[in-house]
Amino acid sequence: MAIGSGLGAQLGIAAETTYGTFVAPAKFIEFTKESLALKKTTAQSAGIAAGRLMALSSRRVVTRREVGGSIDLEVTNKGMGLLLQALMGTSVTPVQQGAGPAYLQTHTLASVAGKSLTIQKGVPLTTGTVTDKTFVGCKVTSAEFSCGMGEMLTSTFEVDGKDCDESQTLAAASYSNMAPFHFGQMALKTGTYSSETALDGIRKVSCKIERPQDVERYYANQSALKKEPIENDQVKITGNMETDYTGTALDDLHTSDGATSLVWEFVGPLIAATFYETFRITLPAIRLDEGPPTVDGFGVVKPTFNFTALYDGTNLPKIEYISTDATL
Repeated sequence: MAIGSGLGAQLGIAAETTYGTFVAPAKFIEFTKESLALKKTTAQSAGIAAGRLMALSSRRVVTRREVGGSIDLEVTNKGMGLLLQALMGTSVTPVQQGAGPAYLQTHTLASVAGKSLTIQKGVPLTTGTVTDKTFVGCKVTSAEFSCGMGEMLTSTFEVDGKDCDESQTLAAASYSNMAPFHFGQMALKTGTYSSETALDGIRKVSCKIERPQDVERYYANQSALKKEPIENDQVKITGNMETDYTGTALDDLHTSDGATSLVWEFVGPLIAATFYETFRITLPAIRLDEGPPTVDGFGVVKPTFNFTALYDGTNLPKIEYISTDATL
């Protein structure tokens, strides 16, 4: 029996072969909170009948079902591959680095067609019995990453799903020995693509990647369930950098509306040879929307620069992840 509170909860995930078709989870993620839930649309018959004062319970119908919510978690040195693939779209096979246990995943921006997850949630009753809520056809519609001074690197994944299936067997959770990336490992670099240099004065960075999709694909013959969402707008990548005003590099880019490549990375302990645990976001072209420095008192000037990532015409945004995960 599990503990009869959130301490006994679990989340398991698996990549689906066919949208909305259950795959038993084999990977379990450590999360800080989640809001995944079945959402249903109902309609109530309102026919008039002599003397009837209330609508009939038997004439309420469910006209559509869907899943929505989010997962908050720390970005760790293992186990992130399936979520990153569902976000970025590239079908990734980890590549061994050297002859040791380090494996590189390169998640380059691509279409998310066919990239869906089964997410199985275990929710404990107070008795310690863990109930199963299995969400199928889960598409990642956005993810936001954030890390500030003294903090861990955290993320929030927004999810749209097809249905909730409570008839599956709850998988037995197992976890790898993992550790979170954190501010002490953080670096931010800007400059010419592939030749970026470290930027001083960075206190906090956040980056949001949005994958707009048509999530309203409800048709006849679908039993009130949606078909796989289809991308219906360009990818949006935005973020901000909270700084101390130690130099004018970002300020000058804001003034000129010039483009720069941005690399935001976390480098952890050595895995083997020259390969370290790594989480790296590369945006080949960003432009600063706002954030010129202003003085609001006696303290150090602390401008926050907001940015939008754009396509440089050659290089696509990517997330690189080096871990000991030989598979996603």
